[in-house]
Amino acid sequence: MDTVGETTVEGFRARLRALEPAVAAERPDLDAARQLSDDLYHKLAAIGLFRTWLPAAYGGAELSALDFMDVVEEAAALEGAIGWLAGNGGAMSRTAAFLPEESALEIFSDPAAFVAAGSAVFGNAVPTEGGYRVTGRWPFGSGAPHATWFSPFCEIDSPDHPSKPKIMVYVPRKDVILHDNWYVSGLCGTGSGDFEFQDVFVPDRFVHPFEPEPTQPGTLYRVRTRHLFTWSVATVPLGIARGALNEFVAMATRKKRMGDSIPLAERELVHSEVGRVEANLCAARVFLRQAMVDLLTAVDAGSDAIPERVRMRLAATFASETALSAIGQLTAIAGTVSILRSFRLERYERDARAAAKHAAMSPAAYIPGGKFVLGLDVSQDRI
Repeated sequence: MDTVGETTVEGFRARLRALEPAVAAERPDLDAARQLSDDLYHKLAAIGLFRTWLPAAYGGAELSALDFMDVVEEAAALEGAIGWLAGNGGAMSRTAAFLPEESALEIFSDPAAFVAAGSAVFGNAVPTEGGYRVTGRWPFGSGAPHATWFSPFCEIDSPDHPSKPKIMVYVPRKDVILHDNWYVSGLCGTGSGDFEFQDVFVPDRFVHPFEPEPTQPGTLYRVRTRHLFTWSVATVPLGIARGALNEFVAMATRKKRMGDSIPLAERELVHSEVGRVEANLCAARVFLRQAMVDLLTAVDAGSDAIPERVRMRLAATFASETALSAIGQLTAIAGTVSILRSFRLERYERDARAAAKHAAMSPAAYIPGGKFVLGLDVSQDRI
């Protein structure tokens, strides 16, 4: 399989839109299958959707953060599960910038490469000659059914390391146990089940610190992993909401509410509500993008970036809440039809609600945000 097409936002958009018929054909089966088909996965991999932050030196698109957001939003507007995998898979391709060249090429020389992350818990890594013996089980392995490598968080378990330093390890699929336990209400097609290592040997060249020094140039690779990951998933609900608005607009020109004589698109109340949705989505999107611009500027300046990190968490949570509110407004206007599984607004709402549950977009982010505004110390907060 060859990766094709120019690595620009418009190139990605065009190739994603060309896949709409293939996605539409598969959409009715996503809930039951709980993962993408092999055929659709490989079509998405072929356009480079899971290599968007892979360094150009290794054949990746190496998109800017803002261009990455544009592409993930487009994918999420097409289908929530695809957007979620684009955000996760694309973000994990960045990890090639923290590995020795030999290791990075071993992982990403495969055009269909997908690195599944495990961040909700920490595995146990015992030092041994030439590497580590790693054991653990991680939930929410987005993309696990098609992942070629797995990279969970671990803690070093050794008397020589009493503080249990945190590391990331990389293990090929052949050494991984997958658990088919992804039964959920939204983002069903992401296949985000558990994965497990049982005393797997991981060579040193496939291990790096949780917050590593990059081997590749570029500000993107110097931003802390936590903050880039927050950004990568926070873009998804906004893309889902944009897809929902597009679907509503297409429907509103032909649908009438029961008892009405004119289509929804001709009602003044609908004009007002759709205008409000558009304004709120645009505001949330601008906030999120500006938060990233400010964070990149602070990283370039060598700052501790505490104000920018606080605002990034605020912007991510606000984006998800705004997306949910917008879709709720649209389904309320649409009426009873919006609860039908055959109507795409229903799927958009379920997917956005599932995405917004991610810890990166937790309402807890408002606590350090408020403390910072009040002039209180936030250095011990999770930001």
